[in-house]
Amino acid sequence: MTDPIADMLNRIKNAQAVSHPTVEVPFSNFKYEIAKILKKHGFIEKVEKKGRKVKRAIVITLKYRDKTPAISGLKRVSKPGQRIYLDSTQIKRVKGGYGMAIISTSKGGLMIDKEARKQRLGGEVLCEIW
Repeated sequence: MTDPIADMLNRIKNAQAVSHPTVEVPFSNFKYEIAKILKKHGFIEKVEKKGRKVKRAIVITLKYRDKTPAISGLKRVSKPGQRIYLDSTQIKRVKGGYGMAIISTSKGGLMIDKEARKQRLGGEVLCEIW
């Protein structure tokens, strides 16, 4: 698998398309941090680690509002073949402020676009969620 983050986003999108309550993703700290950001901002219900050593996984409980998914769209921006790095002044609002972008900042942490603009930090734009 060349892009595990895109795989995680596709699993979430496909699970919501068929109204699954949960989705299981192979574990990595990076994907776990992304999932925690999605939970913090109300796009998913719950995130938990499951298993040990090789069989570790992230179990994501999806969120629905009146049987419609809380996440209406996901887009992988920076890909392994084409990385997208932006300065804090170049980071645009996603869907007029209704969505968010997850950015891996130059300080080493993951944050959303609003926080990055506020702290004047640029970095790699991983994905957009709306």
